[in-house]
This record gives sequence, structure tokens and C-alpha cells, in this order.
Amino acid sequence: MSLSRFRLITFDVHNTLLQFRSSPGKKYGEIGAMFGISNNNNQLVSNYVQSWHKMNRLHPNFGLKTKITYKQWWQMMIDGIFNENGTHNTPPEKIEQMTEHFMEYFKTSVFWQHCYGSVDFLNYLKLQRHVESGGQKEPPFKLGVISNFDPRLDVLLRNMKINHYFDFVLNSYDVGYMKPAKEIFDRAMKAAEIKDLKPHQCLHIGATPATDYFGARNAGWYSLLVHEKSAEELTRKYGQLVEDNHVFSSLFDIHKKISNDYMRW
Repeated sequence: MSLSRFRLITFDVHNTLLQFRSSPGKKYGEIGAMFGISNNNNQLVSNYVQSWHKMNRLHPNFGLKTKITYKQWWQMMIDGIFNENGTHNTPPEKIEQMTEHFMEYFKTSVFWQHCYGSVDFLNYLKLQRHVESGGQKEPPFKLGVISNFDPRLDVLLRNMKINHYFDFVLNSYDVGYMKPAKEIFDRAMKAAEIKDLKPHQCLHIGATPATDYFGARNAGWYSLLVHEKSAEELTRKYGQLVEDNHVFSSLFDIHKKISNDYMRW
């Protein structure tokens, strides 16, 4: 198998294993409608982008660095989505109610769906691990998740029925570091509990060039990227080389390449 060089394989979540069922603007519009707020979804999309960048700049890692809770972080985020640029002037009590609803909503299949090929690829890895173990107690490789996410991640993976594939799940809030920090990749190696594990024996698969692809490579890992743009476009944008054979449109394509032993590292 093309993955036989690896003793640890980890995944990002958003746009790698799971994706939104519909655009953020539509989803937040649905939440607003439940609370009697008439919305322009295009405006909500614009507000969502502005609020997301603002919150990550002022309160990185869901507020961990600035001593606010991740629930407060999301409440401020939602306030920005609905009140940015004076859009709705939604009162604080309604923002709080919407946040309570969102905090539960965000953990379910109402909000998320599996990315194309993700479950099939995880099943393939599970089968390969069983076949290659040859009856040995220690598996030939372990599987994990490394995601810039708040502590609801474990519940989300359980609700989406994929948590059982992984030996460990790391979210950036609990770890205290966000990708692309080397520390979160180092923590994953410890969490794997594999004796004498080296960085070059680890592979990370994710959807964001800066945090997943370059973050993993800067930690000494191998990495693959799930992205709609070509390696050439990404290299131009980020000013760092992205190998052509490291970019795939989905986990289905990675699965196909690996199962046919066509992967070039």
C-alpha cells in the first residue's frame, strides 16, 4: 500500500471529512428566520466573512488567548453576522437565544454532511489496518484528527458517525495551539502513543494550504491537500511550492490513487 511508510495519519475536518450542507449565509438566514428576523442571505454571507476574520484577529483560537469562553466567542460572532454594518440591530437577548440554538445546531447533521469519499476512504484505511496488522496487538498505523475547532468537535464526529475511526481527536481550543503551529502536530504525535514515532512517519490530510499543507510540512510531516485549485495556482498564491501530486479534489481521489498504488510522495 502507498501508505505503508506512515505510522500516523491525521485529518482536518472542515472541507476534508465534513462540509456544510449549504452556504453559511443560507444557514444563518434559517436561524434568523426562526427568531423572526428577515434576512438577505447575500448580506449575511458578507457579514459572516467579515465577522469570522474579525473574531479570529481579535480573539484567536475561539477566545482562548483573550480569556473569553468559546460560547462567548460564538455569541460575538453571531452578533457580528446579524448586526455588522447596522444590518439588523438585533437586540442582545435575541442574539443570546440564537447563539444557544446555534451551539446545538452546529453539532448535528442538520448543519453538516460527509465530504465526497470521506467515509469510503476511512473504511478503506480501517480495513487496511486490520489486514496489515497480521494479528499483532499494535496496529501498523493509527488515525487521528487535528482541527482548528472548539470542544464540540468530539460530539460532532460522534453525531456524524465517524468518531469510531479515530484513535484520538485534537481540537485547537483544548490543545492551546492552532494549526499551523508546530506544537499541535507535536501533540498529535504524543497522542498517538506510538513508540519512537518520527515526524517523517506522519501524514496529515487537510483542505487549507496555510494551516494544513504547509503547517504539517513545517513540522516535518508529509501532507496532502484537498482543494479545488491546482497546485500551480496555489503555489502562485502562497509563494511556496505546492507539489502537483499532493493536491486532490476530494478524498475519493486520494483513495483511488492510494488503493491503486499510484501515489508519488
